[in-house]
Amino acid sequence: MSELLVIGAGAWGTALGVHAARQGHRVALWARDPARIHRENPRLPGVTLPDGVRVVSDLTPAAATLVAVPMQHLREVLSSLRPAGPLVLCCKGLELGSGLLPLEVAEAVLPGVPATVLTGPNFAHEIAAGLPAAAVVAGGDAALRAALIALIGAPYFRLYGNDDAVGAQLGGAAKNVVAIAAGAVMGAGLGENARAALITRGLAEIARLARALGGRAETVTGLSGLGDLMLTCAGPSSRNFALGFGLGQGRAMADLMPAGGPVVEGVATAPALLLRAQGLELPVAHAVADLVAGRVSLPDAIARLLARPTRDE
Repeated sequence: MSELLVIGAGAWGTALGVHAARQGHRVALWARDPARIHRENPRLPGVTLPDGVRVVSDLTPAAATLVAVPMQHLREVLSSLRPAGPLVLCCKGLELGSGLLPLEVAEAVLPGVPATVLTGPNFAHEIAAGLPAAAVVAGGDAALRAALIALIGAPYFRLYGNDDAVGAQLGGAAKNVVAIAAGAVMGAGLGENARAALITRGLAEIARLARALGGRAETVTGLSGLGDLMLTCAGPSSRNFALGFGLGQGRAMADLMPAGGPVVEGVATAPALLLRAQGLELPVAHAVADLVAGRVSLPDAIARLLARPTRDE
């Protein structure tokens, strides 16, 4: 039994804390406002925190630290952290302004601290309920991957290692952008054919970018790419899909992303992907970035995608 620190008491951090406690670990769940969390977290309704989880306001040293905060807050959180053990970064996206991936931000803020990323097709409420799922622990250190898989894996939460951290992180980040586009297609009533085409071309974009940044295309066809993409584009349980669906219905961004509401990672990830793209063609990401920024209407974004030159797949 180990003491684990989970930073971030949103739905995902809470689910990971519940899961770790179920495996017999003692868990310190860090929250900005611990007073609002009793034995149930309003971010994950219906889930009772087990006795093995204590909600804290201080960053206590632990055998491992799971960082489950929105990507745009990662640098701030890591800057105040002095980890005694390895980091498991449980956020998906790229940092606005720099275009850095989670592990790159960690290396910039805490150079030399061992770190991996946990990513894959996981809804928080299902992990908290102990339903079967799989995910990827990605990073360059094989021994560290194996140790963390042994630490936080479970028969119902099957973890796979992957040494392609770039491909795994890009899959987890870019799928949120594609999900916004897929939601917009469905919200506008354009049909399942259009959604399937959009998802497929979005996957091709992710693979193209992964290869350009030193990752492997086959990683994008695994759990951290295609698997996560299928889950996130499936319906309104995904915040990114739900936001896109609302845009497709003609609703305003201000109504879909109220201040203080849940973070929709794909909104910040779209422009960050373009920053990192190094001149590559990413038409879906470009359309989403323009759509959420209000620079283009949905009909115009669709027309722009359909007007692209035809070529072999």
